[in-house]
Amino acid sequence: MPGLFYAEKEEKTDWNTWIAKKAMQMIPLGSYVEGKGTYESEIEDTATYEMIMARQAADENEVDENGNLINGDGSHAEKDAKEVKTEPVTVSIEQLRDFNYLVSHYYTVDSTTMIGQEQLNVDELLAKDMHIDTSGEGPKVLIFHTHSQETFVDSVEGDVGTSIVGMGAYLSELLNAKGISTIHHDGVYDLIDGKLDRSKAYEFSEVGVRKILEENPSIEVVIDLHRDGVGNDTHLVTEANGKQAAKIMFFNGLSRTKANGDIAYLPNPYIQDNLAFSFQLEYQAALYYPELYRGIYLAGLRYNLHLRPRALLLEAGAQTNTVQEVKNAMEPFADILDRE
Repeated sequence: MPGLFYAEKEEKTDWNTWIAKKAMQMIPLGSYVEGKGTYESEIEDTATYEMIMARQAADENEVDENGNLINGDGSHAEKDAKEVKTEPVTVSIEQLRDFNYLVSHYYTVDSTTMIGQEQLNVDELLAKDMHIDTSGEGPKVLIFHTHSQETFVDSVEGDVGTSIVGMGAYLSELLNAKGISTIHHDGVYDLIDGKLDRSKAYEFSEVGVRKILEENPSIEVVIDLHRDGVGNDTHLVTEANGKQAAKIMFFNGLSRTKANGDIAYLPNPYIQDNLAFSFQLEYQAALYYPELYRGIYLAGLRYNLHLRPRALLLEAGAQTNTVQEVKNAMEPFADILDRE
């Protein structure tokens, strides 16, 4: 979104209005109406944009002391709990061609969105070349955190190394050791004036990540590393490589809701590539670490997955996991990514 990098000389305005105005310039629904069928006022467009941005921010949640999901601003969220898939899955291509089997065993579809067989054709998903080309100069993977303040049950206050940011640093070390040149970006996008505020975290992180991608065009894979929010009686843990490891879930955005259909404000030309990338990773996981992965969660918005074809939002454990359990999960994930 290059419009976020600079502002032309204009009258002073607040940040919300400026963001919305720039969005209108970049993705004009109501600005270019001459010769078009339907007119939507700028006021309506701005309101819709802000509503969608707020919903996107709320899709990643904290939990309170009672295990209730809350938004970054402290308000309680109404959201379906993410299903934890536990039954063994087949890797038989013939069975995976059954759309109903594929969805029920590999995916959880949020109640706000929808997916069709044309998008989840297993032959097409596996046919896309999602391998990382490690030849040539420059970094190949970027790891960042839209929600940098996410912590774990035994995280030490003030010690970034025991937060989700520390897990990103550890994953970066693992990938670099495998010869996959990786950048870890520890930028903070969910604090405003020192207080937790996720309402614009995805917008802010997009600006920072785009700058890194412009400076490093060799980057092929972009990973937004999170931890999930679950009820306090839920412990997402299994054994991997002989260690207790937090379970992992891939997260895709479809830029489509049941209520509004395709969301023009959140275009993503790489949705099919994103889906292929997460499925190929999940398929490898089913082969080598079947108990570690919770499947792929499909949600209705975008989550900055439009920045690269191989873009992924990864949920590593939850607030009920220990730091060591999450670190132990980074090792098999690095192995899976190395196999891709």
